[in-house]
This record gives sequence, structure tokens and C-alpha cells, in this order.
Amino acid sequence: MNKRVIILGILVVALFAGLQATYIIREGYQGVVFQFGQHVVTRQDAGLYIKLPFVQDVIIFEKRVLGTEPQGAEYLSLDKKRLLVDHVSRWQITDPLLFYRTVRNETSAAARLDQIIAGRLREEIARHDFIDIVRLKREDIMATVTEGASEVALRDFGITLLDVRIQRIDLPTEVQASVFGRMEAERQRIAHRYRAEGEERAIEIRAEADKQREIILANAYQTSEVLRGEADADAAAITAQAFGQDLEFYSLFRRLQVYKNILGSQSTVVLPPNSDLLRYLESPVIVSPSDPLIVDAPVDDEVVGGDDGQDSEVGLGSTDETEIEEEAEGEGTENED
Repeated sequence: MNKRVIILGILVVALFAGLQATYIIREGYQGVVFQFGQHVVTRQDAGLYIKLPFVQDVIIFEKRVLGTEPQGAEYLSLDKKRLLVDHVSRWQITDPLLFYRTVRNETSAAARLDQIIAGRLREEIARHDFIDIVRLKREDIMATVTEGASEVALRDFGITLLDVRIQRIDLPTEVQASVFGRMEAERQRIAHRYRAEGEERAIEIRAEADKQREIILANAYQTSEVLRGEADADAAAITAQAFGQDLEFYSLFRRLQVYKNILGSQSTVVLPPNSDLLRYLESPVIVSPSDPLIVDAPVDDEVVGGDDGQDSEVGLGSTDETEIEEEAEGEGTENED
């Protein structure tokens, strides 16, 4: 019984000593071996390693890329604008022994690294105006901050700073309203300028269009008058040539036109017996009966002539009577002209 207890105790002690004599470095990690507080060896490759039990200790650190995202801080630009800047950094432990001796753990390392980055950011932002930081020089600022902070972090803490990015640039809440008001006023000024330029251009275009319209209308009117005059001249020449071949027919045609103008369907005309206007009404045989102007004339018209010196009456109904004696004769003469 005692032998079994002793053997069991020896096995437990041997197992414990075996566990203490070995350690594993997993993928993505690295370790530093110390013996009584003195550095023995640094392990940066994954694998199973042996150490002295109860004498040597192993400190494990991350070998993967780490990141920090601290809270935003206020900075002052070259043109005295207050800015609220958030940044994010990516870093890696490349010298675990120096890292352990200076900052001990990752939490302390992140805090010290954020202080270094914040200082570099403050220096760079103070060298540029607000508009340049927001639009033009943002990439240059991040590259400069990364380069400067990386040298300090590697020398003092064994950390390689891979990248620093500005995540957000904003204005403090108390100054946002005034800045937005100035921006809105500037945009309104630009909009008013564009509208004024557009209205001025529209007036110029309308004036030019009206000018061209008047020119086109004047040219068109001139052309139409010329064409109308030429047409009237040609018409007059053709008419004169046509009617000049038979003057008697021309006289008959003109008087028929006068009859058409002064006689209506319900009218009475009073003329003197010797009126030349009654010439063809008193002597219709002068004109051929087959003439279309005579054939188409109204058959219900009645011509009454007096031989006793009384006025002749042409009756076309029993309505209002109009005395047109010399007026009708004058209208006939005007139509001939």
C-alpha cells in the first residue's frame, strides 16, 4: 500500500515536473524566457520547447497585428480652428524583450502609443489650415505621423507602427452652428451669383431672339410686298390685255359687278331715266343671250323705265327704299377705275 502511494506520488511529481519543463508557442504568438529575472532566450517561432522547471519562466506576447481606437481629442489648426479628430492605429510587437521591459503588457503599450501618436498629430495639424486638413493634406498628415511615431515606438518600446489613419475630423459641437451658418451663407451667395448670371444671359438671348424675329418679319413683309406688287402688276397687265380685246364686253362686265354690289335680294334702287347705269338693263339685246353673266342673273328682277321724264324704278321687293341716284352711278364709276 505504501509502495503504491509512493509510486503514485512520484508519477504525479514527474508529470508536474514534465509540464513545467516544456512550453508551447502557438501560431501567432511569441515568448520570452527568463531565469531569476534574467533574459535567457526569445522564441518567435511556433513549436514545443523545453525549459528548466521551477527556475525559468515564459512570458507570451501577441505576434499578430494589433490595433487601437482611442477616443477623439481636440486639436488646433494653423488658422486657429478647433478640430475634433479620431484616429486608429495598427501596430505589431517586434522586440518582445524590449516590449516587456518598457511597457510590460499590451494595455500599457496601447496607452503609451496613443500618447505618441496624439503628439505627432498635434504637431502636424498645427502646421496646416483647416481646409487643407479636410481636403488636401489629409493623406500627407497621416503618412508623416506614421513615420514619426513609428521611429519612437520601435526605439523605445519594441513596437513597429504599421499605419495611422484619421478616422474622423469634425468640429466641436459648440462651433458647428456658426460654421454651418457661414457655409450656408457662402453657398447662398454663390447661388445668387449663378442666378444673376443666368438671368443676364437669358435677357441677352431673348433680346437677340426678338431682334432676329423682327428682322425675319421685316424681310418677309418686304418680300411679300414685292411679290404682291409684281403679282398685281401682272394681273393688271393680263386683265388689260384680256379686256382690251373687246371693250363692249368689258363695259358689260364692269356694270354687272356694280349691279352685284348695289343690288341685294330685298332692295329698291331709284335712278334717273337717263342714267348710264341702266344702259344694259334697258337694252339687254346688246349682249348675247348666251353670255353666262346674263344667264346667271336673277329672273325675278323687274326693270321699269319711264319715258315721261319720271325716275325709273328697279324693284326687287317691297322692303326699305334707298335713294342712291348719283351715289350709285359714282360707285359704278369707282369700281371701273
